[in-house]
Amino acid sequence: MTNTIFKEVTVNSALNKLKRKIPYGWDLNIYRGCQHGCHYCYAMYSHQYLDSTNFFKEIYVKTNIIEELEKELSRESWQREVINIGGVTDSYQPAEAKYKLMPEILKLLIKYRTPAIISTKSNLILRDYDLIDELSRITYINVAATITTMDESVRMKIEPGSSTSLARFEVLKAFRKTNASTGLHLMPIIPYITDNEENFDHLFRKASECIVHYVLPGTLYLRGHTRKHFFEFIDKEFPSESDKIKALYKTGGADKEYKNELYKMVNRIRDQYKLSSSYMKVMREKL
Repeated sequence: MTNTIFKEVTVNSALNKLKRKIPYGWDLNIYRGCQHGCHYCYAMYSHQYLDSTNFFKEIYVKTNIIEELEKELSRESWQREVINIGGVTDSYQPAEAKYKLMPEILKLLIKYRTPAIISTKSNLILRDYDLIDELSRITYINVAATITTMDESVRMKIEPGSSTSLARFEVLKAFRKTNASTGLHLMPIIPYITDNEENFDHLFRKASECIVHYVLPGTLYLRGHTRKHFFEFIDKEFPSESDKIKALYKTGGADKEYKNELYKMVNRIRDQYKLSSSYMKVMREKL
């Protein structure tokens, strides 16, 4: 995205311990803010703690995160638990092409034989193919691509700074040649925009061609700052769907009846392509 401001900061720790394992116990985020510009991003609220209002264009770079991560992974108390990389902001957003932090992160994971999950909307991850391949021979590493739609005109509106959906499927296809597990994260599903049978059929067909280990769907949630931003976005870009979406989201999530019918369709099409719904199965096998 143009007019991006990078702000370099230092941190006291690299890893964030989660209150509950889901199924990982640690988060690692090397940036705050994200240039992918996804208008549904739940993490927009996090910039409030930085006295910043532009989550998409003010990117905070944790410049000492490599040193802090090594301190934490080298401790005798470290149990080599699974680390979720980029759970809040994408580690392979355009800033990574400039700062190149992920290769050093991956080298530490290799050194300390630490398993990880990486989810991204960028094909920049292919730059680090050899390192991820090496890590996959040592321990569990999962590469997931978050892909919401096969309609490029829609993708360019809702995720303007991300790689094309086809490029993301090429990522999954490439990493299937390593010992990494691969997954399609179909999330969020946006009512009346990406929730149609044609879109799901196209996504699952591509996932099947890439021989992914699993497909994980998830519905859109709208809370706080994200809710306000998203409603303003659809008013402008999808005005014919705006009233229906707002009626569906009286609370943070879509109503139960909608979700029940949605998942019936998702599960039916996923089963047609014989795709697994379990990311835990391959994790257990590889750990």
